[in-house]
Amino acid sequence: MMRNLLIKLLFSSIAIILVAKLLPGIEVTSALGLIAAVVILGLLNVFLKPLMVILTLPFTLVTFGLFLFVINGLLLYLTAAIVDGFAIANIWVAILASILISIVTTIVNWLAKGH
Repeated sequence: MMRNLLIKLLFSSIAIILVAKLLPGIEVTSALGLIAAVVILGLLNVFLKPLMVILTLPFTLVTFGLFLFVINGLLLYLTAAIVDGFAIANIWVAILASILISIVTTIVNWLAKGH
């Protein structure tokens, strides 16, 4: 259980680093900032995201689920506002970054399983 959590944190860290290198407007200035960002983002995804999804369900249904990208971007932007050493220029960069982080995390997970 703890091993799986650490692996997920590692994969999320890799994804954030790669996206920060690829996308202007995201800055990770320290390892501690990266770790804090991954932990805070994980906590926000566990506790705040379900509430946001329920409250915005009509928008999510009308947009065929695409509004979930906005929610993910908002959570990422909120994480950057909370954590020193992790910065995002604006909400649009955060939304694009959340999409790219999801893609990178999926690829890293897929590669780690030996496919």
